[in-house]
Amino acid sequence: MDRTEKREFVSSLAAVFAKTSMVVVARNDGLTVADVTVLRQKMRAAGATYKVAKNRLASLAAKGTPFEGLVPLFVGPTALSWAEDPVAVAKVAVEFAKTNEKFVVLGGALGTQMLDANGVKALADLPSLDTLRAQMVGLISTPATRIAGVLQAPAGQLARVFGAYADKGEAA
Repeated sequence: MDRTEKREFVSSLAAVFAKTSMVVVARNDGLTVADVTVLRQKMRAAGATYKVAKNRLASLAAKGTPFEGLVPLFVGPTALSWAEDPVAVAKVAVEFAKTNEKFVVLGGALGTQMLDANGVKALADLPSLDTLRAQMVGLISTPATRIAGVLQAPAGQLARVFGAYADKGEAA
């Protein structure tokens, strides 16, 4: 990398740090190209981004952002992951770390809150944003469904009563 490429990398990573809410830091010690490709595909499918970063450049990019507390984690072969949905990026990173011992989650940050590896794992155990939204819609629509059922019940009972009288009248 020459100086202009380094400057561009630092400025693009600083822009990411300025606009994202969650960053996961991992050590990718000895991952094969095939492993990294699989990880990138899983990250992309979850709406996340995965990037291998030089520690010094990542430290420069983090300076002055809410993620400045991550700088001590930038040791050895470092990889950064980020996404709009904090649970999605944590979930993919933790799941991949379970299946590949060369990928180790070191920690992360959710806004200004620094997380250790256990914090990232706890975040990964939460349901995703889409799941939470679906649960909220279900909670909101359940009372409306019950109200509709209650309102329809008297009409159904009246219809059964009228049907019984009609059957009784035909029988007589």
